[in-house]
Amino acid sequence: MPQTALPQEAVFKALADPTRREILALLRQGRQPAGAIAGRFPVSRPAISKHLRLLREAKLVVEAREGRARLYQLNPAPLKSVDDWIAAYRRYWRTQLGNLRHFVETQTDEA
Repeated sequence: MPQTALPQEAVFKALADPTRREILALLRQGRQPAGAIAGRFPVSRPAISKHLRLLREAKLVVEAREGRARLYQLNPAPLKSVDDWIAAYRRYWRTQLGNLRHFVETQTDEA
């Protein structure tokens, strides 16, 4: 039986693809119909539909229907888990750069 991905894993999987990242960037401008999104990319509409499905599954986009149109809107909330994950690395690099600065300053003082 296949195991469902953890929410954070689904977000990372969705963000791994450059086309999906471009779709998210496009949706930062506001809600877009599926056809307009598909028209911005040199791939088939079914391929864009698959990308949108993966983004929906990761909860990075929300789909709404207005008549026959499917409108997509960015949902930035799941990106918080990515930011939390990256925060540990930001702290790591701040510490490493602080240590390097201290080392360089003490070497300069000793010279």
